[in-house]
Amino acid sequence: MGKLTDYSAASRFDSGDILIKDGTNGTKKITAQNAAREFAGLVSSQNHRNIWGGRNLGSSVSAEQRAAIKDGTFDNLFVGDYWVINGVTWRIWDMDYFYRCGDTDFTTHHLVVVPDSSLYSHVMNDTNITEGGYVGSKMYTEGLEQAKTAFKSAFGDMVLTHREYFTNAVTNGHPSAGAWFDSEVELMNEIMVYGCHVYAPMSDGSTIPNKYTVGKQQFAAAMLNPSIVNKRYTYWLRDVVSSASFAGVGPYGNAYYYNASSSGGVRPYSVIGG
Repeated sequence: MGKLTDYSAASRFDSGDILIKDGTNGTKKITAQNAAREFAGLVSSQNHRNIWGGRNLGSSVSAEQRAAIKDGTFDNLFVGDYWVINGVTWRIWDMDYFYRCGDTDFTTHHLVVVPDSSLYSHVMNDTNITEGGYVGSKMYTEGLEQAKTAFKSAFGDMVLTHREYFTNAVTNGHPSAGAWFDSEVELMNEIMVYGCHVYAPMSDGSTIPNKYTVGKQQFAAAMLNPSIVNKRYTYWLRDVVSSASFAGVGPYGNAYYYNASSSGGVRPYSVIGG
């Protein structure tokens, strides 16, 4: 074998190119694609949320995966990776998103998981009202029960309870009050999906809407791969838009809102941990 400098030069890697690694587990080969992902992941555990994996992780959470979530290393787990369980594709949308948030300090390492499609359809309310906000809606009080069952069937005791702040009163179409609630499975808000409010009311100089939230930044998956947001069907978000409407994701890749009595997709998130 000649010197490395004797080989012809290349300026790019192909995903199937082979590299040689040597270490405590011996000398082995690795593809350039896998090496690129692993190098990025070695920067820090937090950097795993900046890498789109997109890999099928299997039909259940393995013991190794559960341990990697529990210790916060997220070893060999990346945003966009997914499990297919009970016919549903459950995808990792973020990591430690709610860490150290809540009126009760949430110190459990976790993943945010969202199904690739709506689990079913449901109204926010039977009539076009938003009185009581998200917490007062039929969606919150009844409509998420089927989703909670689906998440718990897929992930069992890994589904975690954490604390979130939700709107519980609306005045003149503006969120006017809220409180802390235990949370397991919830609709996303506009910020989690779009990275900002779109239709949720803003301050008009005299009325300041009550929009206090720990869901204050875009989920990593939506930032890294916006196509996973746009599913060519309507699904609900939890933001109050007016006295009659809640926010949603439109069927054309558009931000939108819908009257509360409309039937829209239920595509919620849950937090899972080891």
